[in-house]
Amino acid sequence: MTSTYRYLPDTAQDQKEMLALLNVSSVDDLFSDVPESIRLDGELMIPEALPEPLLWRQMQKMAGQNVNANELPMFLGAGTYDHYIPSVVNHMISRSEFYTAYTPYQPEISQGELQAIFEFQTMVCELTGMDVANSSMYDGFTALAEAASLAVAHTKRQKVVVSRAVHPESRAILNTVAAGPDYAVEEAALSADVTDLDALKQQIDSETAAVIVQYPNFFGSIEDLKEIDVIAKEHGALLVVSSNPLSLGLLQPPGKLGADIVVGDMQPLGIPMAFGGPHCGYFAVTKKLMRKVPGRIVGQTTDDKGNRGFVLTLQAREQHIRRDKATSNICSNQALNALASAVCMTALGKTGLREMAQLNLEKADYAASVFKKKGFNVFNKSPFFNEFVVELPCTTANVEGKLIEKGFIGGFDLGVDYGEPAQMLVAVTEQRTRNEIDQFIEALEAITHDKLQ
Repeated sequence: MTSTYRYLPDTAQDQKEMLALLNVSSVDDLFSDVPESIRLDGELMIPEALPEPLLWRQMQKMAGQNVNANELPMFLGAGTYDHYIPSVVNHMISRSEFYTAYTPYQPEISQGELQAIFEFQTMVCELTGMDVANSSMYDGFTALAEAASLAVAHTKRQKVVVSRAVHPESRAILNTVAAGPDYAVEEAALSADVTDLDALKQQIDSETAAVIVQYPNFFGSIEDLKEIDVIAKEHGALLVVSSNPLSLGLLQPPGKLGADIVVGDMQPLGIPMAFGGPHCGYFAVTKKLMRKVPGRIVGQTTDDKGNRGFVLTLQAREQHIRRDKATSNICSNQALNALASAVCMTALGKTGLREMAQLNLEKADYAASVFKKKGFNVFNKSPFFNEFVVELPCTTANVEGKLIEKGFIGGFDLGVDYGEPAQMLVAVTEQRTRNEIDQFIEALEAITHDKLQ
């Protein structure tokens, strides 16, 4: 046995015995039902296999080439953010009883997991101002698409209207999901950095199942949810709001402004960026929509002795109920990441969460004011949270590499999704110091000045 494996591979004798049991002479015989014309003819064009220690060393070397927020101040957001995570979060989610837990089907042995999920649901409801929340979803992007499908099924209408200020990846996934049940997705135009309400009024009709907006939106600006709700309700459409949960430490909860469904991504609260995932989506609704929520809902009850207990109260997926009655094919939840968010929110407390949100607001406002003093135009006309758009005298693509050289991770290039190559979406979280903000803007000023020479 060689030391290059950490597992025990099949020996030649093992393979011989398995083939004999199957009454075939070779491994190739196992694929006899596959036509030869579509079988691989020759070797794959990939490198030769390496012993595990060498492969591990090579992968570490490749990973070391990445530039990350532990090394450089980061001003990139656009859906994944560099936020403070209390140290207790990692200690809790690393405990084996949570780290290895699967779906808590048996309540008699799953009370810890069930209670953790119940606490997560409760805190999501408090943040969003909604009646009911499920036990998490994969991420905020898929949660938004599920919300649209719920609205279509509930209203029995075949069109949803989504603002162009909603995250581009959310809109892309929404269009993919909509192809299944075959409902139409129309995009609502913008007026500068927010949804154009006059155009929205003309776009909604009796076939509109839902109006979907983001709060704060992709550009960081605050949409007028109250007015949008009035517009939606005039035609009997539901209001779906995708919201950054951290911002709700300051902003009026969407549920208080008329939202029927509130979704979002819990990454800002206790989940590391990890180069883009995994995340954890939340999904909250009014009581009338409770039985149509995808996934599962944990409820609190009492046993026959009067002791408090927790159970999976509602399960709306096809694995648990008749396929034709299922509201979604979501097959799991992000329980571990939901736990991380719940622990984070508990550690911060109501005061800490609000203070953290306030820092995001104030530091972004400070950065925008410095940009303006330096002669840059800030695109946002509406109040914004921790992101805003800066207009550059050259393309964003031309400055990102130079910013790395000067020791900064720059913002998001809006040329990719909005056709504005000279606009950069800048995120400023509580992690950024005043000195980092000042130096970042000075570096960007110097780079753009050189580009114009």
